[in-house]
Amino acid sequence: MITNFDKLCTDLEKQELEAPNGVASPSTYAQLLAIYLYQNDLCNAKFLWKRIPQTITSSNPELTAIWAVGQKLWKKNLSATYHALAAYTWTEPVANIIRALEEKVRERAFNLIGRSYSTISLDTVVSMTGLSCEAVQQICRERKWEVQDDGVTINPTPPTQPAPLHTSSEDQLFKLTEFVSFLEN
Repeated sequence: MITNFDKLCTDLEKQELEAPNGVASPSTYAQLLAIYLYQNDLCNAKFLWKRIPQTITSSNPELTAIWAVGQKLWKKNLSATYHALAAYTWTEPVANIIRALEEKVRERAFNLIGRSYSTISLDTVVSMTGLSCEAVQQICRERKWEVQDDGVTINPTPPTQPAPLHTSSEDQLFKLTEFVSFLEN
């Protein structure tokens, strides 16, 4: 499934490649960097940051702010990531990407908590999700996680995993045979 951000990413990469003198606009770089972070493609984000001319990075505070978020993600510091996301007033169209990035980071944090913990403190969940205590408790209840009566302990349940698709050896052999037959003809 190709999302709008995937298509936008492809378009922005093309703009960067076709830019006069090999230097794209600051807006192109900012959107592309934010999309790489959204896609959790930290390696491409880092390589993009290194190839953006220093004259552009030093004169564009939004680019610097996006990279600050990337550095926090690289170090897996979720609490600092939320602070970096909130520390800048983003301009359109980067603001849309940043909002989606924040939601995606938060969702990954909740999934990580669900897979990794049987009991966790409310303060830790607040730190890992960047939400208020009340918002965390509400989301935990929506996820059917048990919030203890003391209000400071949560018992998460693992997220449901889709059943893996198993194909028989015969099915795999049949598909491979069809593929080879297609290549030969």
